[in-house]
Amino acid sequence: MTIQSFTFNGFMTNMYVVHRKGEAAIIDASCASSAEQRKVDAYIDEHDLTVTHLILTHAHIDHILGCAHLESTYDRAFYLHPSGTPFYDQAAQQAQAFGVTIDPPQRSTTPLTPEDTLTIGDVRFRILHTPGHSPDSVSLVADAEDVAFTGDVLFQDSIGRIQGLPQTSQTDLMASIREKLLPLGDDMTIYPGHGAVTTIGRERAQNPFLNNQVPGFS
Repeated sequence: MTIQSFTFNGFMTNMYVVHRKGEAAIIDASCASSAEQRKVDAYIDEHDLTVTHLILTHAHIDHILGCAHLESTYDRAFYLHPSGTPFYDQAAQQAQAFGVTIDPPQRSTTPLTPEDTLTIGDVRFRILHTPGHSPDSVSLVADAEDVAFTGDVLFQDSIGRIQGLPQTSQTDLMASIREKLLPLGDDMTIYPGHGAVTTIGRERAQNPFLNNQVPGFS
């Protein structure tokens, strides 16, 4: 499996093109400007990929700025956990609240739940519902590859933001990390929504939010 990462928009949000055997998934849509969108399209064209899946880890504004472009370009709807539909449908309002512009998505999303699996080439992803930062947060896990895309749940040395955002829950976030992500094992590589790639093992050992080094988090 090949993973190409991009970091786009003023929020420095990671976006991933994941491909195997000519099939590709785009995970999150942070490509806000036409220049950023052209970079993604050029990568798809250069590697002669067929985009079979458009996937959102959650529908906060920094992850959906490029949805309209990708929907139109690749003639597909985005997979999204059902609890994210209100965020997605209110993309313009989200953009206004954060002082950014957006071409709002035009298609209804395809529901994505923990009962689903997605296959790109011959790589199988299972879905974990990992709420807390957002009620619709999901993590995409390819067990055979020891790879997980966690959106804004777990970062290198940090965790998802819970201040100043609607429908966040510290209790849910910590439960998602401890009960769903940490059991994936120390060798699992984490591709987060922001910042550097990390591993479960590194975060188990060094993340201050997981080691009682940040008051109020345990």
